[in-house]
Amino acid sequence: MDRIDAMQAFVRVVETGSFTKAAETLQASKTRITQLVQQLETHLRVRLLHRTTRKVNVTADGAAYYERVVRLLADLDDAETSLSGAAAAPRGRLRVDVPAPLANLVLVPALPEFYARYPDIQLDLGASDRKVDLIDENVDCVVRGGELTDSSLRARHIANLPLGLYAAPSYLARAGTPEHPSALEEAGHRIVGYRSARTGSALMTLMRRGDEELRVQGRHAQSVDDGNAYLAAGVAGLGVLSLPHYIAREPVARGALVPLFEDWMLDPMPMYLAFPPSRHVSRKLRVFIDWIVELMARHAPGIQPPR
Repeated sequence: MDRIDAMQAFVRVVETGSFTKAAETLQASKTRITQLVQQLETHLRVRLLHRTTRKVNVTADGAAYYERVVRLLADLDDAETSLSGAAAAPRGRLRVDVPAPLANLVLVPALPEFYARYPDIQLDLGASDRKVDLIDENVDCVVRGGELTDSSLRARHIANLPLGLYAAPSYLARAGTPEHPSALEEAGHRIVGYRSARTGSALMTLMRRGDEELRVQGRHAQSVDDGNAYLAAGVAGLGVLSLPHYIAREPVARGALVPLFEDWMLDPMPMYLAFPPSRHVSRKLRVFIDWIVELMARHAPGIQPPR
């Protein structure tokens, strides 16, 4: 028995609650994972897991052992990456999930720079706004806009995205150009609804101008839960959009969107990078986090409202 392999198999079974899911994330057979955990229990002479046909639960001894093993594997990873050669060249597979517009407009175009620095990191990138189960799906980290609602995750605030309101020329020709944000609540106007995949609730826009402050809910004929679909709906003239400036820049430049209420301020959208509290922050994850922070520092604070 390879004790390191057995420990890694045990940790993944505990984190996913399933031999099948553990096998998928470790790219091994279920039989192999089962054998490793059984051999580990035989070696320790302790039952680590309760198994039923439906579920796998960790025993009290297993829970205590899990906490020690997670730290041990983390220390082993740190020991390997502390070597001068390994520290200079972090390596391995890294699975991340980011919003689709951020992937398309910011992250993917900058990836050649990332790979020039870290050629030995394999980045498996998911581009979505869906709620990701980081443990079950073996995802190392996610980047999300808006306040995080899952208090079980560790998070790092990486940016505040400036926002503005925009509409397509076809929409304004049909509905008229609103002179005040409150006009968006009237029957003649529509917004494109965006529903958070994480919270299930529609977003409201808080706007300020001097001493004036109001929240704009608006009326919508449809709502979406994906950033690319949200932008496409606005460009198609289906309603008014609330967009980060970095997303609006290109469609404004080509005349597909028009800025509205430019003398009003919107609260910026916070952006976070989150990862599981039990997941060791490996060298490869640390350099990716630092790179994302650097990337957003170049894009978010310096972006002015598109003209």
